[in-house]
Amino acid sequence: MYRVYLDELGDIRQLPLWVALMVLTTIDEEQAPQEARYLLERSSGEQPETTSRAIIELVTTIMVYKFEQLSRKEVELMLGITLKETRVYQEIKEEGREEGEQRERSLILRQLQRRVGELAQEVRERVETLCLEQLENLGEALLDFTSVVDLQAWLETR
Repeated sequence: MYRVYLDELGDIRQLPLWVALMVLTTIDEEQAPQEARYLLERSSGEQPETTSRAIIELVTTIMVYKFEQLSRKEVELMLGITLKETRVYQEIKEEGREEGEQRERSLILRQLQRRVGELAQEVRERVETLCLEQLENLGEALLDFTSVVDLQAWLETR
């Protein structure tokens, strides 16, 4: 059995990038920000964009754990990036957008039902396929509806 100690691999700047990322976890807090920025800079020059984004993710994760007493903004400033660039942030943002759209769709369906009565399944399904902008427009238009016929006419124009 052969053991490799990350803190004995030598200068982080001389190591292959993926090994250097592992070594970053062992570097003291005083030196870590400088080395993290170096690795981010190096990855953007050496790696394709998708790989570079993965490296941003890894460096960010390492630094957030290493400096857990710092706020997100402080870590961003330290690294010279915004966490908005990371995959995790993008995924959370997309999930939030989807949840918001689903809540709006649910609200519009409840308002329609209250305004014009029970909705037929095909009308309900049609409303559920509307994009966010169309849902917003429907939310305004439904204030003028007096019957399901008004809703059906509105849907026909979309």
